[in-house]
Amino acid sequence: MAFDFKKEYKEFYLPKNKPEIIDLPEMNFIAVRGIGNPNVEGGAYKQAISLLYAIAYTIKMSYKGEYKIDGFFEYVVPPLEGFWWQEGVKGVDYRNKDTFNWISVIRLPDFVAKKDFEWAKGEAAHKKSIDPSSAEYLTITEGLCVQMMHIGPFDDEPTTVAKMDEYLLEQGYENDFSNDRFHHEIYLSDISKVDPERYRTVIRHPIRKK
Repeated sequence: MAFDFKKEYKEFYLPKNKPEIIDLPEMNFIAVRGIGNPNVEGGAYKQAISLLYAIAYTIKMSYKGEYKIDGFFEYVVPPLEGFWWQEGVKGVDYRNKDTFNWISVIRLPDFVAKKDFEWAKGEAAHKKSIDPSSAEYLTITEGLCVQMMHIGPFDDEPTTVAKMDEYLLEQGYENDFSNDRFHHEIYLSDISKVDPERYRTVIRHPIRKK
């Protein structure tokens, strides 16, 4: 059976619908950076998602070809994730999506080295006629965070964030947004198939002890 990150690391991908504090280790990702409203059809965000999945599935299916990755085992491609921020804003302002900065990512298994990632970029470019130059191999250590499962439309996230903020105060912590610590979302639902009221999104914020 293929390794499934969501099942093997439930503490990272399947939190309860109440806030909890977690310490995140170092992880490697395929990443694409951009600016602007993610809802624009054919925009930079939609193009980034297509590129991420093209590379992710090239790596996942590599065992069927001539290129061999040391330590490879079959796995389920992890869910899409996103880091979001706006200049001068702590957290995010959902009313002004045009000012979003974002890094869209898909986690890589630990056995995928940078050379394997570079091979996959070239392979995806050749087979799918895409420009992979904006994709990068990104290592992130999030560290101490608060997280919670959000159920419902993305625009309703402030209600969940408010619960997270209240919990932090009770526990003696505070948000720790900075130039390299951002609002983080993990998308567990296929929005093309699921009603917005049933979207499942992990919301995660960096924190520190007060």
